[in-house]
Amino acid sequence: MSIDAAPRPDTASEPASGAPAPRAPRLPWTAGRAPARPAPATAFHSVSAATAALLGLVGIGALIHEPVLIPPLAASAALVHCAPALPLAQPRNVVLGHLVAAAAGYAVAAVAPHGSAWAAAVAAGIALAVNTLTRTPHAPACATAVVIVLQAPAPGRFVPLLFGASVLLVLTAFAASRTRRAAPRYPAYWW
Repeated sequence: MSIDAAPRPDTASEPASGAPAPRAPRLPWTAGRAPARPAPATAFHSVSAATAALLGLVGIGALIHEPVLIPPLAASAALVHCAPALPLAQPRNVVLGHLVAAAAGYAVAAVAPHGSAWAAAVAAGIALAVNTLTRTPHAPACATAVVIVLQAPAPGRFVPLLFGASVLLVLTAFAASRTRRAAPRYPAYWW
């Protein structure tokens, strides 16, 4: 066989039909790409709706003279407004996830020293485990457990505020998804 008769590397993998050759499998660390950047109007809509919800929560907290749980709820707002199709962003996960995490936080706070960072880390881990077992995983809820251990808020005032705030975030995301035609519908499911 002569060198001229050998198949060329660029045509050796082409099927006889002339169709392009199938792509080689991707390596695990190169699989997938980040989604396309959202249009400016979409990004503005998501950010403004989330900001409005958080400002509303701060206003309610100021009216009732109770600090609002901003770090976990800000993360929840980011999920429901910017990634409304994710399971972590669905109403069941947002509302019940925070309540389950609050229970975990109060349980750890009952047996651990007040303000212990070690106990706060344990509370976050327990909250994540219980949220997973109850099928209500919501990453920002772990921060709720941490806040409870570090700040020791009174449950009688804190839990109703947490419940109302998480419901308000869900309802705000629901309303925001209906005000713009191109916006993805929220929620993907309620329960």
